[in-house]
Amino acid sequence: MRRVINLPYGFSSRHRSHVRFHTIKTFKQSYNAAVRGRILMIKPGYYTRMGAAIRHASTLLSQQKVSQPLLLLLTDGKPNDLDQYEGRYGIEDTRMAFLHEARKLGLQPFCVTIDEKASDYLPHIFGTNNYVVIRNPSDFPRELPRLYARLTH
Repeated sequence: MRRVINLPYGFSSRHRSHVRFHTIKTFKQSYNAAVRGRILMIKPGYYTRMGAAIRHASTLLSQQKVSQPLLLLLTDGKPNDLDQYEGRYGIEDTRMAFLHEARKLGLQPFCVTIDEKASDYLPHIFGTNNYVVIRNPSDFPRELPRLYARLTH
């Protein structure tokens, strides 16, 4: 089995029927200047309907031939959207997609967030050992490789 390091997808949403799933890099594509450019162009947009994006990413990741399929969710806040995806519904949908459905596919789900209010909802959505809060976004480039090494060894 091969070990794959990727940041292949991003997402944003504007209602249940409008979840944008962006391909930044395919699993087979090499990391190159074009991919680096797409990563540098990432910016926040719209809302965070996590459940749908997690389900789609989980399906794609489960099809890869890797020994430790790690579903790593990077987020800036809790699930939300313009419709009733706020509050309990969004939290429960994300929990179902992340903890139950992704694990059923054989994935190891883990969340990284910069949301300082995350302790209010993260333990319920992701489980007590399946997330980390990085308080300062500028620490992210230094912390992510360490976190990846911890999760995959």
